[in-house]
Amino acid sequence: MSPVKAVLFDRDGTLVEDVPHHADPDRVRPVEGAREALALLRGRGIRTGVVTNQPGVARGLLTDADVRRVNHRVDELLGSFDVFAVCPHGPDDGCHCRKPQPGMVLWAAGRICTSPADLVVISGIGADVEAARRAGAHGILVPTAQTRPEETADAGHVAPDLLTAARAVLDGPPKGRVLADERPIQEAFTAGSGQGRGA
Repeated sequence: MSPVKAVLFDRDGTLVEDVPHHADPDRVRPVEGAREALALLRGRGIRTGVVTNQPGVARGLLTDADVRRVNHRVDELLGSFDVFAVCPHGPDDGCHCRKPQPGMVLWAAGRICTSPADLVVISGIGADVEAARRAGAHGILVPTAQTRPEETADAGHVAPDLLTAARAVLDGPPKGRVLADERPIQEAFTAGSGQGRGA
C-alpha cells in the first residue's frame, strides 16, 4: 500500500471543466483522465477528496445550495469522494480556509483522519500547491492553459496531466520536480489535454 493515504483535488479545471461561478449540475464535464486517475488511486486504497474555493458565494453569484448540487453531480460522475471541502469566501475576506491558506487542506485531512504529511494536493493553480505546502502536505501542479508561467516555475512538483500525477503518488510522495509520464510512448503522444482553470 502507498505511504500516501489521501489525495485532494481542486475541482474546477482539475477534475471537471472550469465553468465560472459554476451553479449548473448539467454543465459538469469531467476532464480527460479524471476517471482513470481516480480509479487508479481508489484501487490502491488511497482516499480521495475535493478542496475548492467558491468565491461566487461571497459575491452573490451562486448559493451554498448551488455548490452542493454541483458537488453532488461531480460525485455521480466520478465516484464518491471521501470528503468535500468548500471555501465560500472572497479573496478579501481574510478567512483561513481560502487557498493558499492551509485551513481547507487541514480540515479535509482531519475529516478523513489523515496526517497532512501523508496527503497530496493536485491542482492546476499555484495557490493550491502553496496551501498544501503550508499545511505540511505535498502538492503537484498539473498546468492548464490558464496556469500562469510563474506558478509552474515555483511549483515543487509538476505533472503533464492528471493521470501522470496520480501514478506519481502510488509508491509514496512525489519525487523530483517534473514527474514523468509513464504511459506507453504512443499513448502519451496521441492523448490530448482538455483541462481548464478553477476559481
